[in-house]
Amino acid sequence: MGGPVVVVDSVSKKYRLYRERNNSIKVALLRGGRTKLDKEFWALRDVSFEVAEGSTTGLIGENGSGKSTMLKCIARILRPDKGAVTVSGKMSALLELGAGFHPELTGRENVFLNGAILGLKQKELQERFDDIVDFAGIGQFIDEPVKNYSSGMYVRLGFSVAINVEPDILLVDEVLAVGDEAFQRKCLERFKYLKDNGKTVIIVSHSLSSVVNMCDHAIWFKHGQKMADGGPREVVEAYTSSIVMDRPASGTDRGDRWGSREAEIVRVELVGRSGELVKRFPTGEPLTIRIWYSTSEPVARPVFSVAVQTLQGIVVSNPTTREADMVPEKLDGVGHVDLVLPHCPLLPGTYDLTVSITDFTMAHPYDVRRNIMRFDVDRKGPVEPTGIVSLGGRWVLE
Repeated sequence: MGGPVVVVDSVSKKYRLYRERNNSIKVALLRGGRTKLDKEFWALRDVSFEVAEGSTTGLIGENGSGKSTMLKCIARILRPDKGAVTVSGKMSALLELGAGFHPELTGRENVFLNGAILGLKQKELQERFDDIVDFAGIGQFIDEPVKNYSSGMYVRLGFSVAINVEPDILLVDEVLAVGDEAFQRKCLERFKYLKDNGKTVIIVSHSLSSVVNMCDHAIWFKHGQKMADGGPREVVEAYTSSIVMDRPASGTDRGDRWGSREAEIVRVELVGRSGELVKRFPTGEPLTIRIWYSTSEPVARPVFSVAVQTLQGIVVSNPTTREADMVPEKLDGVGHVDLVLPHCPLLPGTYDLTVSITDFTMAHPYDVRRNIMRFDVDRKGPVEPTGIVSLGGRWVLE
């Protein structure tokens, strides 16, 4: 990576929020051209950072934190009210895919129209046309009007045109979820190709795992301010820790719930090494997931299950008492069941817990508590730089 190609210097951007707008000439005349200003909203406040040439930078934060506004300031779509943004090199922005498409024109015609808008010459477009169509997977539909395209085909073609501009700096706003899994893999491969060829990529994304896996630099925004700037894993951990810092140790009132309720899940607790209730713990530490239950009537052969998920909804593991051959003949009264983990293999991050009680067939739910608890795993010692679980292996070199 070389020197900085994007320099953001004390940038602030505000929006005016109006209580009442003049929606017609008549209303404007009656009000004398005046509108009622409610307040000013600062989307960005005194933000400064640099992006090195050849790096991939991820901008993260909650909705409304200022990420997309920052990206539009870099793309020169918005002008900062204070401060300045300096960009060195040819830039392309994937902000609204297919925004330049005309619905009555064919896909072929829109490739040349959209490519021209993005700064490609006709000769360059002709040379890259087959690659664009192949990347988008449009095939025989390229000569059909884009108004007949599905939404997936539409955005895939828009992405394919934009990605084939091959700029020095590429700005990407939440488009990593475009298309099916095969197309997403092609997108990730293209990002890798750009990075390997010294291109600079700035990504706005809510997919924290993508930021950790793809980026070598991350910036966390909150309420328009820069909260952290550095390595992606450290910045992501700081962000997720801020979200869950005030969470109770036992789960009782989060997420969705359904079931016939002859047997109920009262609460869930995470028990640490010394028997204390925890809401965060290090990778590899002993952990017990304790499910407290009560029944309103005897329940025959109930099955308990636990599902651990990432914030992106990926199920890490879903153990049940049925697979463990630990199903009681009858459940009656109150009590708890424990899932004991001698060494919790989860890598640092934030996870959601879903627990349930069902009948033996697992087709009839007595009580399902979806996302009843969210917990954090901290770093302890050397662990894998990316992924979800630690394999706990040992390297041997001969």
